[in-house]
Amino acid sequence: MIPLIKPYITDEVKKKVLEVLESGYLTEGPVTKEFEEKVRDYVGARHAISVTSCTTGLELALRACNIGKGDEVICPDFTYPATADVIKIVGATPVIVDIDPRTMLIDIDSLKRAITSNTKAIMPVSLFGNPLDWDALYAIKDEYDLIIIEDAACSIGARYKDKPVGSLADISVFSFHPRKFITTGEGGMITTNNDEWANWMESYKHFGMDINSKGSLPRFKIIGTNYKLSNVLAAIGLVQMQKIDELLEKRRSLALNYIQLLQEIDEIKIPEVTQGGFHSYQSFCIFAPNRDEIIKKLKEQGMEAQIGTFALHLEPAFNSGTCILKGHFNGSEYAYKHCLTLPIFYDMTMEDQKYVVETLKILLSNN
Repeated sequence: MIPLIKPYITDEVKKKVLEVLESGYLTEGPVTKEFEEKVRDYVGARHAISVTSCTTGLELALRACNIGKGDEVICPDFTYPATADVIKIVGATPVIVDIDPRTMLIDIDSLKRAITSNTKAIMPVSLFGNPLDWDALYAIKDEYDLIIIEDAACSIGARYKDKPVGSLADISVFSFHPRKFITTGEGGMITTNNDEWANWMESYKHFGMDINSKGSLPRFKIIGTNYKLSNVLAAIGLVQMQKIDELLEKRRSLALNYIQLLQEIDEIKIPEVTQGGFHSYQSFCIFAPNRDEIIKKLKEQGMEAQIGTFALHLEPAFNSGTCILKGHFNGSEYAYKHCLTLPIFYDMTMEDQKYVVETLKILLSNN
């Protein structure tokens, strides 16, 4: 079987995890802090705050910005449900808009049309590692005085005009789920340059503790919860972050191989990269006809493939009056029906890729 993704777990990773286990310090501690510093320095943000997942990180970001009941937050339709879930969880209203089918990123015109006097923030998604069009987003931010919270779950390593994702939004949140090429099993990281928001989020994820309090006993200033990332999980991510340039270079090399190999298949379309963007290719996606049948047939031939993600307006949870569905969703429906994610992982060989592409070619010729 050629898997969709294979986490980068080496002897060095195992050794670091074993060191943590033998230390007896398993909860959030010095290894977690070192992991945070590594991400912070890599993306060039003032603060990096580890959390249990990208989902809880997005929730923290919304709460730090005091977004709740009566507020509207605009997000794209083509995304994993967590993006809209967290908006609803904090009491705000998700306003769901279409995507540009060429890039699968939020459609700027649809975004503009969705802004109302209740709009407090935008939550765009730098999907699959493709960076957002920040020039367009900054213009909207300035015109309407909005906060931008980026769902950057897939996008560590991506850049826009040489600026790393994680340094561009008011708040960005990364995921370290096993589908990501930097993984901690489960986990996430918030990055921001805003000191006030960072301090509030640090406190909230530590039960509301005053992180600047002195003395033998902590003081608790706000109601909070526990979103800490353990030393055990951080150890996995720390070793991978130390090698991120190597991992990213290999991933982009694999993606470019795919693009070259796929050029001979007329039925396949390659999604566009944002102009001025540097794609991290967290997922390598194509547009293909008969997508679901191809996934089934690839599996029969020993290859794992997957859909891209979900069209929220087609899911019962988001189509029952809980959200505002704004406009038409032609772009999202196209991506939902045609986006196909191919295997890509560090140990993948050119022979593996040729096998995937040759199998695709045969399957498409038989349809």
